[in-house]
Amino acid sequence: MSAPVVIVLASGRGARFTASGGASPKLQAQLAGKTVLQHTLDAVQASGLPCYLQDSGQPGMGDSIAAAVRATWQSDPQCSGWLILPADLPLIQSTTLCAVAAGLRDHEVVQPVYRGQCGHPVGFSATCGQALMKLKGDKGAVSVVQANAALALIVDDVGCVTDIDTVADLRAAERLLRRSLSP
Repeated sequence: MSAPVVIVLASGRGARFTASGGASPKLQAQLAGKTVLQHTLDAVQASGLPCYLQDSGQPGMGDSIAAAVRATWQSDPQCSGWLILPADLPLIQSTTLCAVAAGLRDHEVVQPVYRGQCGHPVGFSATCGQALMKLKGDKGAVSVVQANAALALIVDDVGCVTDIDTVADLRAAERLLRRSLSP
């Protein structure tokens, strides 16, 4: 079986970001000299896990997940699972991605938790594939998480809960990034 695929969800409209004063789509907003999306993709690349960028327009997050799972399963029927990662988590650590992937060896669903807050990516084993491919609407994969006993994986990664929805979120991420780069 091959490694789980990190599905980077990048097809949302980002309406809250522009409504908050953002001059560009949130995934193209600059954060320390790179776009928000590029930070997220760099973390996936550093993890060594395969990546699938889901950026085609879908009506909802569930539809996006279903389309990406279908596409990756068709290209690799031996895929061991998926890590669902919203593209607006630019501070996610590659070590968190690897830890979630490792958790899928023994669990059907793995969700990172930082200081009591559930984060992303949520990992799903191949046994969840059929249920993921049936998703629709805006609720993402909540129903699949609830239908399985999810492992709450405690991580020391604020990036798994630091998403960019507004300009204020982008500024907060900049502060966190500066702090993490300071000696």
